[in-house]
Amino acid sequence: MCGIAGIFNFSSMGTVDASVLGLMRDSMIHRGPDGGSEWISKDKKIGLAHRRLSIIDLSSSATQPMPNEDGQVWITFNGEIYNHGPLREDLKSLGHVFRTDHSDTEVLIHGYEEWGLDGILSRITGDYAFAIWDENRGTLSLARDRIGVKPLYFHAGEDKFVFGSEIKAILANRDVPADVEPVAMYHYLSFLTTPAPLTMFRGIYKLPAGFAMTVDAQGELKSWRYWDSVPGRGIDPAEVAGLSDAALEDFYVHGIRSRLEKAVDRRMMSDVPFGVFLSGGVDSSTNVALMSRLMDRPVDSFTVGFKDHTHLNELEYADKIARKYKTNHHQILIDEQDMVGYLDQLIHHQDEPIADWVCIPLYFVSKLARDNGVTVIQVGEGSDEQFCGYASYMGYLNLYHKYWQPFQRFLPQPIKNIAAELAQGVASIRPNLSMYADIIERAAHNREHFWSGATVFWDTMKRKLIRADGDWSTDIPVSVRKSGLLPDGYLEADTFNVISSFLKPFDAMFPGKDILTRMIYNEFKLRLPELLLMRVDKITMSESLEARVPFLDHDLVEFTMDIPEVWKTRNGEPKYLLKKAVEGLIPDDIIYRKKMGFGAPMAEWLRGDFGREAERRVMSSRLLTRGHFDISYIQRLFDDHRSQRADYSLYIWTLFNLTSWYDYWIDSKNTH
Repeated sequence: MCGIAGIFNFSSMGTVDASVLGLMRDSMIHRGPDGGSEWISKDKKIGLAHRRLSIIDLSSSATQPMPNEDGQVWITFNGEIYNHGPLREDLKSLGHVFRTDHSDTEVLIHGYEEWGLDGILSRITGDYAFAIWDENRGTLSLARDRIGVKPLYFHAGEDKFVFGSEIKAILANRDVPADVEPVAMYHYLSFLTTPAPLTMFRGIYKLPAGFAMTVDAQGELKSWRYWDSVPGRGIDPAEVAGLSDAALEDFYVHGIRSRLEKAVDRRMMSDVPFGVFLSGGVDSSTNVALMSRLMDRPVDSFTVGFKDHTHLNELEYADKIARKYKTNHHQILIDEQDMVGYLDQLIHHQDEPIADWVCIPLYFVSKLARDNGVTVIQVGEGSDEQFCGYASYMGYLNLYHKYWQPFQRFLPQPIKNIAAELAQGVASIRPNLSMYADIIERAAHNREHFWSGATVFWDTMKRKLIRADGDWSTDIPVSVRKSGLLPDGYLEADTFNVISSFLKPFDAMFPGKDILTRMIYNEFKLRLPELLLMRVDKITMSESLEARVPFLDHDLVEFTMDIPEVWKTRNGEPKYLLKKAVEGLIPDDIIYRKKMGFGAPMAEWLRGDFGREAERRVMSSRLLTRGHFDISYIQRLFDDHRSQRADYSLYIWTLFNLTSWYDYWIDSKNTH
């Protein structure tokens, strides 16, 4: 994994400034401490830059930006192509000559020449973000991997197009101002992150997962989705037609196990040391077990726990797996003071707020791995989303089948409206019932019962937080509006528009799909790529550590998207099929123990010294003077949490991340 950046100047007068390109590149030195290079075209209209974290082909011949043989095609690439070996042989048989020994970057160049952008995207397996300049066509092409493991941001100005692996690279170009995008902030308050293509910065956007885009010499953007996590790609209906329940279960279990084994094997590709994050749960333990089968030395495993709130620790389970598979195990314990000392770095490396406090322990375990000589790490993200591993998912399913469907089917609309009004009235008296009032209101107006596995301010609460006279207007460049990236509904202060933009097309293409499949698809559009995977990318890369995600191998995802709800939650068991698939691989008492989850004791920390400091920082932020928020409501959140009248830790942490981001990136006038 590396850091990429570039400038495409399509003004008749302007040119690429080498010093600015260098600043953009070196703002991300943490993503590539092993070297930095840039290339600028002869006419100085296009410049590409690269920070290198050497993992595959460590030789200087694999340095980027990299050209083809005649210098008419240039690439800057972040990520890994796991099937580059077979593709290299295919391309050699077609007459292509390679100058590197085994660089996956060069495979992308020759693949682009041979098959075009769509052709190479359809063939590669990996995690990637790249930009290709084609001199003959005069176009810059960009792509982000299918699932969204790697980030790619851009700014589309009137005279230039600027892109980078991180927003800070774009802001290193002083022509790009730093200001808040109000409507993105509105959606952030619902999801802990912003939905692509919006970011919290006005005028800076992110390419959604599975998208490609071209920019021409007139600055026109054209984008398209080249892959989507939809059903119908993984299992041929003829394969399962007529199978008994026992045979069908065996088919699913074997399909999951074989694809997971292949996914882990693919991600062992490395010329540098690698390891695994180990919590002692099903996912990380499975990674360890499969890795240990493929290695001729002990697996390096890493885990993190808490000194001050040991009830959150899973250390004994991690130790059990480490002993069973004889890993070279490392452990770190942190507390509130460690967290406080890290906060400024957190705000810097997140770029835009990612209000998931898992970032804190994730940082310390990432640092532990890097300090012990590891450059590549395997992680377990994506398993719970595919296999229904969260208790909250099971709760949503129970809610839908027992209450949501009967409410919608059997109650006349006037009664639904009355129920929604009554529920809102009760919630105004009992704020702890806001979530239930919101669900009833959603049911009454057919606004989907599940919006995200990470919902922060439900609409009932948001109405109290947001001032009715607040200005949520935005100004989107014409090129972005016409690109096909941004649904118009995203620009309204109604977050349901984001959800409906996913599910309306899905329902039109796949009518009658079960509710869990719809929930999972929704998660693959927003929470997974823009929250969970971005926290992994930003935090691990802050320590120059590449994270790989075998559970999100697209072959496995395509297979699991064709498995219906009834099998994923068979007998009321979350992750039923995955657990069956790993029986005999890891111990049963690990498979069937109660899920704890990876978290942090933020509720407790916010009732102590850190809570008082967080309150001071939030309430003194000049973001609160811009007229968006009811300041008295924010104060009540702090008061009620400290007095233990309610647990408002997630809401406070969301606001703390937001105001800290604003104070650091916007109010400081981007001096970082």
